[in-house]
Amino acid sequence: MKVFLESHNINNKAGGLGTFNFQLIKALASKNLNGLKITLNAKRPNDLKSVFGNVFSYVKYTSLERHFLFRKKGRYDVWHSLNQNTKVEPFFKPKKYILTIHDVNFVEEISSDRNHKVNKNFIKKLNRADVITYISEFAKAQTHQYFDVPNVPEVIIYNGNPCEEIFENNTFQPDFKINKPFFYTIGDFIPRKNFISLVKMMEHIDDYVLILSGNNDKAYGHEIKHYVSENNLQDKVILTGKVDDFAKQYYMQNCTAFLFPSIREGFGLPPIEAMMFDKPVFLSKLTSLPEIGGNAAFYWDNFDPIYMKDFVLESLADFKNNPNGYLEKIRTRARFFTWEKAAKHYLELYKH
Repeated sequence: MKVFLESHNINNKAGGLGTFNFQLIKALASKNLNGLKITLNAKRPNDLKSVFGNVFSYVKYTSLERHFLFRKKGRYDVWHSLNQNTKVEPFFKPKKYILTIHDVNFVEEISSDRNHKVNKNFIKKLNRADVITYISEFAKAQTHQYFDVPNVPEVIIYNGNPCEEIFENNTFQPDFKINKPFFYTIGDFIPRKNFISLVKMMEHIDDYVLILSGNNDKAYGHEIKHYVSENNLQDKVILTGKVDDFAKQYYMQNCTAFLFPSIREGFGLPPIEAMMFDKPVFLSKLTSLPEIGGNAAFYWDNFDPIYMKDFVLESLADFKNNPNGYLEKIRTRARFFTWEKAAKHYLELYKH
């Protein structure tokens, strides 16, 4: 059986889609793939081959593939579009087309007009799908809220935890001094991550600093940098820029708490990563986050900075007074999500 994974987002492992692609493919590589010939699509296929060897076949992605005449000409039994935004499609119709939907935030962030290009492209993908998978119940509900979903099988397959493997003897050290206990967060610098609420909260906290990782060389990143500068928060808010897995694990291992006030998430990987390090996690109550954090996280009701500060400090006091009760929930939740389970479910779909 020939399976094509439209996986070109795999290069951006700093983002959620790149992490999903890499971790799922890594888990697939550890499974019994007898009877399957799986092809990966990537901008730098040799990089993947150096990791996975001959487990998979590889083809090179180019941006020209977005245009019909330059689409891949291979014939496949299964074509799996690993996210809802990819513009790469098969030239020849596969026997089965699987679409994985992470979120449809673009309806709220770009346009709700059905005739907008981004929505028209998504509707085409929906109507092409023989099977639709979602990474959360919220992602499914959100899709049904805004679109007419075709009458095809729909399956929820949760993501795994990117920190299933914790580095031992991690030698990473930050290139700046940390003189106080710190809170940590990480993500792409886009408005939906709502990092500005944390920065404003830090104006009212003296005993901790906030370390914030992610690609901040964007408009939203410049907005946050400007706010930090204008309000003299340089000693309270540290922006590291993009970090590798060693740095990320160092900050998660050593932080007092992980803070994630995102407004829109189809899943939200960083909170369950932090839980692998036994850290209290603070989330918004919005979109998928309560589904993912379950009873193991603390949830803000709103983003007033004084309220956020009081809630964090009071909850941390509760956590310190009853660590065992909280840690049992955190550890159970962190280990509930595994890429092994996700890979097993996707392989069952391919074979079915």
